[in-house]
Amino acid sequence: MSDLARDPRQIGNLIRRMRKKRGLSQAQLGGKTGLRQETISLIETGHPAARLQTILSVLAALDLEFRIVPRSKAGAADIEEIF
Repeated sequence: MSDLARDPRQIGNLIRRMRKKRGLSQAQLGGKTGLRQETISLIETGHPAARLQTILSVLAALDLEFRIVPRSKAGAADIEEIF
């Protein structure tokens, strides 16, 4: 998947799309993660207070991964110089 998300709203939209693609309701996804349906809803609408651990749990339940990549080639060069 080549979708990028740079803010909570974009992350939520990607999670919603993948949940629906897998045929899960918010309640079903909540059941797989141990979260309430209301929490899934908050994440999908981009609520900024969602904890990283909670988002990672949702991604794992959807068999998705979290990656950190540079925004541009210049960013990649900067990272390479640091390491």
